[in-house]
Amino acid sequence: MNWLLVVGGAMVGAPLRYLTDRAVQARHDSVFPWGTFAVNVTGCLILGLLTGAATHLQLLLGTGLCGALTTYSTFSYETLRLAETGARRQAAVNVAATVVAGLGAAFAGAALARM
Repeated sequence: MNWLLVVGGAMVGAPLRYLTDRAVQARHDSVFPWGTFAVNVTGCLILGLLTGAATHLQLLLGTGLCGALTTYSTFSYETLRLAETGARRQAAVNVAATVVAGLGAAFAGAALARM
């Protein structure tokens, strides 16, 4: 029955990722993938909160929701696309900012959950 929790979370996370990505990207007139950046950092914050709280909702919200909400493959593709189109600086910023902000969000979420 654990798989139902994962499926339930993914059913919410996947459309939420798509809609959030489109909404964020529509507000920015740049080639930088702000939508993917936003969903990945948000997912890191949620996972940090779940980890810090040691909640039993890990399968539903962690694996299901965050697994479908965040996207390493799109992050990789968009970074490669930036580099291939000559936006190498923005590609490097995307990698650095995603790693730093994602880890920061995860640590912040864990700290918030422990408070």
